[in-house]
Amino acid sequence: MVVVASMVLIAVTLLEKRFPAPALPVVAALSVAGCLPVLIWRRLPLTAAVLSAGVALFGLVVPGWPGRLVATCLFCAAAAHRSRRPWLVLVASVAWVVFYGTLLPQSIGAATLTDLIVLGVAPVAVGRMLRLHAERAAQAARLDHAEAMRALAEERAGLARDVHDSVGHHLTAIRIQATATRRALRGRTPAADKTLGTIADLSSAALEEVRALLDTLRETSAEPGQEDLDELAARLSTPHLRISVHRTGPGTPLPPGVSRTVYRIVQEALTNAARHSGATEVDVRIRHSRAAVAVSIADNGHARAGAEGRGIRGMRDRALRHGGTLTAGPGPRHGWLVEATVPIDSPSPKGVA
Repeated sequence: MVVVASMVLIAVTLLEKRFPAPALPVVAALSVAGCLPVLIWRRLPLTAAVLSAGVALFGLVVPGWPGRLVATCLFCAAAAHRSRRPWLVLVASVAWVVFYGTLLPQSIGAATLTDLIVLGVAPVAVGRMLRLHAERAAQAARLDHAEAMRALAEERAGLARDVHDSVGHHLTAIRIQATATRRALRGRTPAADKTLGTIADLSSAALEEVRALLDTLRETSAEPGQEDLDELAARLSTPHLRISVHRTGPGTPLPPGVSRTVYRIVQEALTNAARHSGATEVDVRIRHSRAAVAVSIADNGHARAGAEGRGIRGMRDRALRHGGTLTAGPGPRHGWLVEATVPIDSPSPKGVA
């Protein structure tokens, strides 16, 4: 990569101005030196840009040598890859461009100085835009993956419910019929009595195994819930979206059904905040008492007025299936607020995913 960049820089130099033969080795040496920092730009992007800028200053001894282009590109790359202290890249870029401009032969006026500052800001601005675009694309990919996993989990949970309802019904009917026939015969036919007893026992054992397998399928198809909320927040967080999770109450684990419901409500609310609200901060609060779990998700984005979407209806349905409540709407001061209460003591209705 360094060789290619050096050859391109030498070619551009030769196209801009014809140099005498003795100057060509100097041009080649400056071009290679200016491109060498490219080797470390991934690990030390700002250092690479500063080194290349220093070579560009030495290159002023060769009029017309465009080594400043490499430094400009490296400052752009530093702004795109350096997430911490972006202002440092901006200061270094502006300082270098202004200093470079003052060393040029022509005089520097107020308008020219302003132009130099703009030239120092431009590559950093482009780099930050590229970084922001990449972060948003990565966040959108994570959101799409979370949506796909949630849809798959709900599909598996629905399949488990259907299998349980169908197979469980028939196995229960077989057991009931075998038991009833056995009682009607009252032991008059020992062989039939033994066979019917075996059928009843086998159907009962099969029903228990089916229930155990479907419970396992449901649990592996959906995240446990509260214990994974930190991981969920970390997965959706970016430098431009900070998600904090706060818990109060006893540290005892929640029942699986309640835990999954809380997780799904928080997941949907965070997905909506990241995708639609333009929020920079989201505050998730879980208040766990003996009787219920209160969930609050508040963001500082734009309130989304209008008809209730499918996501909000899905969250409300999950809360209602556990005997709870859910409200969603503009916050008291700004942003969007989702509040839900999920009882703990009430039995989980059949079919809650």
